[in-house]
Amino acid sequence: MQNVNIWSEEFGAGTDEPILLIMGSMSQGVLWPDEFVGRLTAGGRRVIRYDHRDTGMSDTVDFEANPYTWEDIKDDVYRVMDKHGLESAHLVCHSAGGLLGQLIAVERPERVRTLTVIGSSPLGGGEGEVLVRALMGQPQPEGSLPEPTPEFVAFFRRLMAAPPPADRRAQIDAMIAEQRVLHGTGLPFDEDAARRLQERIYDRARDLSKAANHRLAAAAKPDFEPVGVLHQVKAPTLVIEGSHEPAKPGHGAIIAEQIPGARLMIVQGMGHTLPPEVHEELADAILAHTAG
Repeated sequence: MQNVNIWSEEFGAGTDEPILLIMGSMSQGVLWPDEFVGRLTAGGRRVIRYDHRDTGMSDTVDFEANPYTWEDIKDDVYRVMDKHGLESAHLVCHSAGGLLGQLIAVERPERVRTLTVIGSSPLGGGEGEVLVRALMGQPQPEGSLPEPTPEFVAFFRRLMAAPPPADRRAQIDAMIAEQRVLHGTGLPFDEDAARRLQERIYDRARDLSKAANHRLAAAAKPDFEPVGVLHQVKAPTLVIEGSHEPAKPGHGAIIAEQIPGARLMIVQGMGHTLPPEVHEELADAILAHTAG
């Protein structure tokens, strides 16, 4: 599946230190907020964001005819870097994008200048299994990762039982409801801003439903995440987690424990999204981490 066209855009001077932003599963690159990207660019960084395959303006795939795995989604990262002429870059990753960044840092260390993971889980930690057991109401085995918050679990149980949205407005309303849960309870939720964002996501998608192919890709190769390899990460690593993380609470500390020399940063009030209130703090930390 090397013929999938990936949409990307870059900001800043070509001579600046390059940052590649890698968003999470089923997520478009524009979920990296424009203001946050602007802060990085103003700080002297060349910033690139992109849409994963089957999201946004990248190509959509007939999964039944041309199945793929998360290995292919990971290889798309290399393709984006190559297209922008980058032998290496600072990887800044969110959620499942953090799994991609961790694996790339192990697999191709020469391509990773620094690694930043935000709201992510440790590679090989079984986060997917933890989520499934939580949604099914099953007990977690001893030693499992911390499970999502009760509010998160309750929302996604209702979502699984609900009929699909009937039209554009209903779909956007459902997307806002999901964003509200992911936002967490630490900061006020701006519903007007959320509606503008979700309308943008809906309107720029070639086919919004195709993002669900990422779940099929995960099921196609459930052993995508190697276990016990994070000690091999050589890139200087910054791990960021919100104090009100609803989806992966406490996972950041586990990543930081397993990567030699990694630094853990807790952002007060932040959940699993990137609201305006945290842009300055996040950007300043990433600029410092990627300096020199």
